[in-house]
Amino acid sequence: MFVLLYPGSFDPFTLGHLDVAQRAARLCDRLVVAVLDNRGKKASFSLGERAGMAADSLADLPNVDVVVHDGLLVDVFRRTGARAVVRGIRSESDFRLEAELAAANRILEPAFETLLLPCRMDLAYISSTIVREVASLGGDISGMVPAAVRERVVRRLGGTT
Repeated sequence: MFVLLYPGSFDPFTLGHLDVAQRAARLCDRLVVAVLDNRGKKASFSLGERAGMAADSLADLPNVDVVVHDGLLVDVFRRTGARAVVRGIRSESDFRLEAELAAANRILEPAFETLLLPCRMDLAYISSTIVREVASLGGDISGMVPAAVRERVVRRLGGTT
């Protein structure tokens, strides 16, 4: 079975995340979306809430599983039997960061491979940070997050639907 791992903090899960997951799911037998605890960031949503948003957004993809992981990425990579990690990139700066992370993870796990999927141009401006900021300032986030996520973000942070 060919397994890909799509990790992220997903705080919240955006249309960009959805696009990468949909495209990655077409490339493998099983896609594991791993919702991670990034201790360097103060999350707006709990791990469970973020996993729920991802699971609800991906419910129509039968070969996708959502898991929660608090620890090293290589540990969930090994546990899931993944052949590679999938990461979406929006810009040159994303590429540089992902290349550095891939190299560091390969030191910890020699079998670690990373596949970079460029995002769709119409989604290049979307990030979880921008979604949180727009929502907290009362803006419309309907073009940034899946419908399954919108209500939760508006309830927690503000914004309009």
